[in-house]
Amino acid sequence: MTSPKLTITSTLPLPNTPVTIPRLGFGVFESPGTQCVSSILAALSAGYRHIDTAQFYENETEVGLAIQQSGLPRSSLFITTKIDIAQGTVEKTYQSCLESVRKIDGERGYVDLFLVHTADVGREGRREIWAALERLYEEGKARAIGVSNYGVGHVEEMKGYARVWPPMVNQNELHPWCQQREIVAYCQKHGIVNQAYSPLAKNTKADDPTLNKIAGNNNVATTQVLIRYALQKGWTPLPKSVTPERIVQNADVYGFELTTEEMDILDGLDQGASGALLEAVSNELEEDD
Repeated sequence: MTSPKLTITSTLPLPNTPVTIPRLGFGVFESPGTQCVSSILAALSAGYRHIDTAQFYENETEVGLAIQQSGLPRSSLFITTKIDIAQGTVEKTYQSCLESVRKIDGERGYVDLFLVHTADVGREGRREIWAALERLYEEGKARAIGVSNYGVGHVEEMKGYARVWPPMVNQNELHPWCQQREIVAYCQKHGIVNQAYSPLAKNTKADDPTLNKIAGNNNVATTQVLIRYALQKGWTPLPKSVTPERIVQNADVYGFELTTEEMDILDGLDQGASGALLEAVSNELEEDD
């Protein structure tokens, strides 16, 4: 499934670009203000180099502050953000994206990855946002572009309007209880990187006996098992924490490897769409979608 040579600096190539994405990321959903800044600084100190934010999170400015305060070269970091609302015209939507870039990296800056946050904006909304992201990409304001919460039908639909296809990333809820196998397999087939948000299942499975047994066998925390599982599946997990000790612990997943049997056991926990805590995508387009 994987090689034990995985390290915190391991990356994956993004399709049709020279860009690589760090295998491990750090999420900042529901992390406001100074808490966001301090958690990012703790993550960067622990070795993370990949930060995931969004317009919806309302903390892009704080991500920018953390980048500045870190003292790290901008080129050593990988910053993702997302837009989830079409503004009515491609130009207005483009300007909305540009404002995110400014918040994160200043007037002359860039983001490494810009995603459409959700498919729930209708056909015209998806088309409009993608056209704006393509312009951002062509101008170098986004080094890569992709989607989030897209099923197979949504990605296939893009062939009818996209100049840039396939999207380079698809970010979905992924963990043992919600493996979304159809869209994951589709993305793997087309070279699209599967990003995993909520890879820790929002800590709702901390008492799961199967998970705890595997953690005990490896002398690690349950969260470390879940992150290692995502990495060995070929996903790029985005664990989130605001506790410095847990931030460090979540990055300490390279001293062990889950066996094929353990991976199979975790695979067996899949509950399909009912296992989703936030969203399981639909792989069929609805008539009015």
